[in-house]
Amino acid sequence: MTYDLLIGDRSYSSWSLRGWLLFAKFDVDVVVHDTRLSVPQFKEDLKSFAPARTVPVMRLPEGGVVMDSIAMAETLAERHPDKGYWPKDANARALARGMVAEMHSGYSALRTACPMNLRQSFVDFPVPDDVATDVARIETLWGMARDHATAGPWLFGEYSTADAFFAPVAARLAGYGITVNAEATRYITQTISDPVFLQWRRRGLQDEPMSNYVLPFAAGTWPGPD
Repeated sequence: MTYDLLIGDRSYSSWSLRGWLLFAKFDVDVVVHDTRLSVPQFKEDLKSFAPARTVPVMRLPEGGVVMDSIAMAETLAERHPDKGYWPKDANARALARGMVAEMHSGYSALRTACPMNLRQSFVDFPVPDDVATDVARIETLWGMARDHATAGPWLFGEYSTADAFFAPVAARLAGYGITVNAEATRYITQTISDPVFLQWRRRGLQDEPMSNYVLPFAAGTWPGPD
């Protein structure tokens, strides 16, 4: 049973990272197809995954197409109940689903001000008030998740869909040098040091950089392992 997954630029496409982690961290076989978001070929690459209009998008072994990362997560959890996509405890699972949904639809200030860029970090980034509000909310939710955590370093102990969805958030906070509390700092370090995340990042560094991600801040050293 092998899936197909279409993803965009690994250094910049936060949603593609989430979709890829839903396979890579749960040991589900997949054939990965790479495209780039800002080239004419992008629309051509999407045609075989119709009716999708963006990435990530997956094709089932039976041929059906699943659009949107939440739909992908729920489909994979349904088809692979032994993989642990969601926490086993009902209360933890409810919180995890709520956090994923909020991440999917929220934090627009953080997303706008801090586009994901896994190629570099930025020094002395001035944190706007609306971004600080998003960050405070993220700290609160991460702390609530850890209150439910079983043994393990991830949000709910064992790696879950929530970790896949918040991985790009952790990378943003790290890359822009945004100060967070000790528990959030530990989680960010855990995320950007994870071997599977590093595999993704190293592959992205092989691509040509995109000029529209050059921001008017001093560049720093990437805060995680190379």
